[in-house]
Amino acid sequence: MTEETSGRDWLADADTAAGLLRTARRLFVITGAGISADSGLPTYRGIGGLYDDTHTEDAIPIEQALSGSMLARRPAITWKYLAQIERACRGARHNRAHELLAAFDRHFEHVCVLTQNIDGFHRDAGSRHLIEMHGDVHRLLCTACDWRTRIADFDELPPGMPPACPACGEPVRPDVVLFGEMLPEAALSRYYRELDAGFDVVLSIGTTSVFPYIAGPVVAAVQAGIPSIEINPGETSVSRIVDVRIRTGAAAA
Repeated sequence: MTEETSGRDWLADADTAAGLLRTARRLFVITGAGISADSGLPTYRGIGGLYDDTHTEDAIPIEQALSGSMLARRPAITWKYLAQIERACRGARHNRAHELLAAFDRHFEHVCVLTQNIDGFHRDAGSRHLIEMHGDVHRLLCTACDWRTRIADFDELPPGMPPACPACGEPVRPDVVLFGEMLPEAALSRYYRELDAGFDVVLSIGTTSVFPYIAGPVVAAVQAGIPSIEINPGETSVSRIVDVRIRTGAAAA
């Protein structure tokens, strides 16, 4: 565990992290909104977040607006806030942090990237072994039939609000995990297979690690004596247990 650092003192911790990576063969990398913040994407909450206030303009929490139950009951509300988030992200692309993680594939035996983000940046940057646990906002599927597609941005949405499936006319939805919904079985199965295969270093980048399946690999690494590294300018649920803590943004680190 590193001591409190400030300013550019994180460079010493980065050197320590690099030393751990030099002898590693298999990496397990976990990323959250912080890695895409360097692309100009706002987080939902916190400093620079889209929804810092307790409630949205519709007087409901954003977690309720972006929930599976709201999509089923009042889909126009969910789509309204999905569209707000998509507009805030319009034109952004992957940054140096995404690119370097993709480049890790050429330098290590195996690199698994588990991301909570739905922006598709890791895929665009070229990461090969990717678990998009919460989906991709640019993938659409019908709530009633097998129709699905991928769009570049929401200007390509089918007409209507909520958008209507061109095949059957029923509402479509983004292929993402909304609040209150179960995680996709395929992604979970891949997640457990990767953990069972083992890893030499775990990196947690730009995530507060509030979900058990996000903090879990870090906790497991600490318990097994496997090196753990966190890159995050703020305090998180795993900050006090990791071996190396780099307190800066992902792209700089």
